[in-house]
Amino acid sequence: MPRPVTLFTGQWADLPFEEVCRLASGWGYDGLEIACWGDHLDVVRATEDDGYVRAKKDLLEQHGLQVWAISNHLNGQAVCDDPIDARHQNMVDPRVWGDGDPEGVRRRAAEEMKATAHAAKALGVSTVVGFTGSSIWKTVAMFPPVPESMVAAGYQDFADRWNPILDEFDAAGARFAHEVHPSEIAYDYWTTVATLEAIGHREAFGLNWDPSHFVWQDLDPVGFLWDFKDRIYHVDCKDAKKQVGNGRNGRMGSHLPWADPRRGWDFVSTGHGDVPWEACFRMLNTIGYDGPISVEWEDAGMDRLVGAPEALDFVRKLAFDPPSAAFDAAFSRS
Repeated sequence: MPRPVTLFTGQWADLPFEEVCRLASGWGYDGLEIACWGDHLDVVRATEDDGYVRAKKDLLEQHGLQVWAISNHLNGQAVCDDPIDARHQNMVDPRVWGDGDPEGVRRRAAEEMKATAHAAKALGVSTVVGFTGSSIWKTVAMFPPVPESMVAAGYQDFADRWNPILDEFDAAGARFAHEVHPSEIAYDYWTTVATLEAIGHREAFGLNWDPSHFVWQDLDPVGFLWDFKDRIYHVDCKDAKKQVGNGRNGRMGSHLPWADPRRGWDFVSTGHGDVPWEACFRMLNTIGYDGPISVEWEDAGMDRLVGAPEALDFVRKLAFDPPSAAFDAAFSRS
């Protein structure tokens, strides 16, 4: 079977889960990467109520959809973040926010991620995609001058908070796929190396590869796949377009909203940006990635009802299957 193409429901959480199933099925998606917010998936309820899980599975089945991964980016962000502030209140589950005490939010976010591992098990999937947050992202400009000890403490904080979560992932037979992304503990190549070292390269922690975040940082998404080939647990397809070179637009976005033409980069529909997609898919074949290809919709300049099916068509045409084993063997002998 070709690698399945799924739709990440995070940008559709304003719609009822049943409506997203109907849309994705009508467009021809194979399944969903289900977000753990909106009414799409309540992870605590999924661990406590077999009927709730059964109803989700029935909806998927009715629409001919499957699920290979669930995602809990928003609550995972609060595990390590510092500061915790109004941004998080607008993002995390109310039970995670509680009274808003920062350390309490972090602890409750960690419990939410533990529950997410068991919710994945209840749904019959083994991959959870998400964010970790970071206590040292605020130091990224390295000014005021940042002592090495402060950076080291940030990675230790990550390890201290996430190792107990990963213990629960091990117990549930699940893996966490961290999305390498600005504002996270791993946001580029070398921070990914440091992050894996901080937790002793334990197998419960891998990576969600999303090339859009590499493009605007001038990183090589193809080389990243090769170097971290044993850690690519999930793939999200999202594109980005650089809009620099006019002497005004900067890489950092200038605190401007998405789709503002003064930004130095922006997300665009898959196939309309600067991601070298053919080289990326060839490398996915080379490293033997056979999991889902998940379309993440985040283009403020295009209607999602137009862009999501267009992105599916693009991925279907380009995400060609790797050569068969027989062809591969014959080729290796020639």
